[in-house]
Amino acid sequence: MKDEGQVRGRVVRDDSRQVAGATLVGPLGKAIQQFLRSLHQRNAAANTIVAYTKDLTSFCEYIGDAKPSQIDHVRIRGYLSELYDRGLGKTSVARHLAAVRSLYRWLAREGMVKQNPAALVSTPKLPKKLPRVPTIEEMNTVLDTDMPDTAAFPERDRVIMELLYGSGLRNSELVALNLDHIHWSNGALLVHGKGGKQRITPLGESAAVAIREYLPHRQKLLAERKKTNPALLLNLRGTRLTTRSVGRIVKQIALSRGLPADIHPHTLRHAFGTHLLEEGADLRAIQELLGHERLSTTQRYTQLSMKHVVKVYDETHPRAK
Repeated sequence: MKDEGQVRGRVVRDDSRQVAGATLVGPLGKAIQQFLRSLHQRNAAANTIVAYTKDLTSFCEYIGDAKPSQIDHVRIRGYLSELYDRGLGKTSVARHLAAVRSLYRWLAREGMVKQNPAALVSTPKLPKKLPRVPTIEEMNTVLDTDMPDTAAFPERDRVIMELLYGSGLRNSELVALNLDHIHWSNGALLVHGKGGKQRITPLGESAAVAIREYLPHRQKLLAERKKTNPALLLNLRGTRLTTRSVGRIVKQIALSRGLPADIHPHTLRHAFGTHLLEEGADLRAIQELLGHERLSTTQRYTQLSMKHVVKVYDETHPRAK
């Protein structure tokens, strides 16, 4: 009897050793089949399974008949070299390496290998792309005008924009805010950040005004839905807003005001840090406000700020032309 599994609509057959249309042969191919089947059983995303299938099939074709336990870090480095020879960029090579690492982590957990040779191979160093940050003038234009006519809940949407830019919150921190996290008496927010860490960050006057204008609409919504909810930001069903919804709302507002299509919630956090630095704020203070564990993370904003300074110099200094 054929042992069949399903990879999100595609059949995995052990007898033909085919996964998602790709041939997997030898001991490594069999291990890859089992790994892919485990991904499906764990309800991994369809795109993840398809990507792993493609990348690991390529790895299997390079390795040939060797057993997983016979493959060392030298052979994996050789595989990455071949990928470069094929013309793949660093990002693609890093993705292939990540797939091999995931495979070997699973093999180690299953007791099929004793160690993960891919862990000894360094990830290709990827170029750090600096995000395009809206100018202070662009942000003021967005925040000093009415929300778009298409906004389903304009009072709430203004709060979203004011808090992301005015307090530098992460998207996840924003949606996690509860009403009792607002300290009205001292104009501050209790923010629950990464790793369960908490910090106090200022609540700007503009954000405070937006929240006060939003609260009666929030209360009316809950009354109509006959619900209670501690969350500050609610959707129209009266439940906590999701990060995905925030991303969609931010993009909609940005596009309506002529900002680039790649604007997302984290862009406003970058703008918060960059604009503070441009206006003379201390780097350590910005680190504290953003909740960065390492100062090196905050120092990224000096790169963003210097880019702005150089542009100003090039455009304005008579000896720069």
